[in-house]
Amino acid sequence: MAFPERFSNLPDYAFPRLRKLLDHLPPGGPQISMTIGEPKHAMPGFVGPVLAANLDGFGVYPPNDGTPELLARIGDWVQRRYGVALPENRLMVLNGTREGLFNALIALCPERKNGKQPAVLMPNPFYQVYAVAALTVGAEPVYVPATAATGHLPDYAGLAPDLLDRVAVAYICSPANPQGAVADRAYWETLLALAEKHDFVIFADECYSEIWRTAPPPGILQVAQDVGANPERVLAFHSLSKRSNLPGLRSGFVAAGPESMIRLRKLRAFAGAPLPLPLQRVAEAAWADEDHVTASRALYQAKFDAADRIFSGMQGYASPEGGFFLWLPVEDGEAAAVKLWTQTGVRVLPGAYLSREADGQNPGQPYIRVALVAPQDETERGLIRLRDCIYG
Repeated sequence: MAFPERFSNLPDYAFPRLRKLLDHLPPGGPQISMTIGEPKHAMPGFVGPVLAANLDGFGVYPPNDGTPELLARIGDWVQRRYGVALPENRLMVLNGTREGLFNALIALCPERKNGKQPAVLMPNPFYQVYAVAALTVGAEPVYVPATAATGHLPDYAGLAPDLLDRVAVAYICSPANPQGAVADRAYWETLLALAEKHDFVIFADECYSEIWRTAPPPGILQVAQDVGANPERVLAFHSLSKRSNLPGLRSGFVAAGPESMIRLRKLRAFAGAPLPLPLQRVAEAAWADEDHVTASRALYQAKFDAADRIFSGMQGYASPEGGFFLWLPVEDGEAAAVKLWTQTGVRVLPGAYLSREADGQNPGQPYIRVALVAPQDETERGLIRLRDCIYG
């Protein structure tokens, strides 16, 4: 039986790789998991009542692109957050942003760009769906280093012009997963100008946008509006998973130009998985409420402060601007993860599992990613054990 070759060199997903690395080894203490970015803060109190009041909605097929009420609530939130007014025809509900980040490339990436194989840019390290989406459409994934030297964001403007002329789509995550770096207004302006010059589209993964230290990160929608960018240059992806501590709801949205949205909705009509109607009602309530977001953000800020205190003076430690991960320097991420697990019971993710080797180097290899999602006391215990084991 023949299988497609394009996935033959694709490594296992990060968490199966981690299980192979650690599961056969006994933990060296009470277990604390700091691996997956699954929020553990309390979900909003209105979830249960709203869901219970709409159970009959499971008896009907849900609106594929989102209920008018949900699209209106999302539009209201975009207006409040970014000062951008988007009509319903520029919004679509997603079954989690991963679906959108994958399917949007299928809908919008051309088979050829200037007569050549299209290229898809992505930061390195990166959210793994970007690479799989590029391979699926037959594009060349281009892994652009996002290291301390570039402020942990990719320097797309530094790429060769002939490569940029082949680019169909550029992925960017802000706040970045895993480093927590935030794209400021100047970064967005530079990227928008580059996209216009070389005729490509920006996929802005902003699912961590509401978890920040001192100020809300600027969003690509507001910057694109301010500079008068072509709306078709930009797709913005947002989620309730991190913002509202609802990863199991599988609810997000994409905002795009009207022509792009026609193609996104057409593909979704054939291949999408619409969100069940009761869950759309919960999402309506979540996008309309900011109190639970503010409360959750304060909990993350307290954990950021604890991390700053615990790692104070440690060479190479960088306090994240947003998101809920620490990106900690080590000699070797896999070796550090094994040592930490077998000596303390703390479980972290090797940085190499989130990146690819490019030009002979894997930029994630000398790092571990640590998720600050557990309650405050458990998080602090895990960080202290980590510090004493790896850096003591």
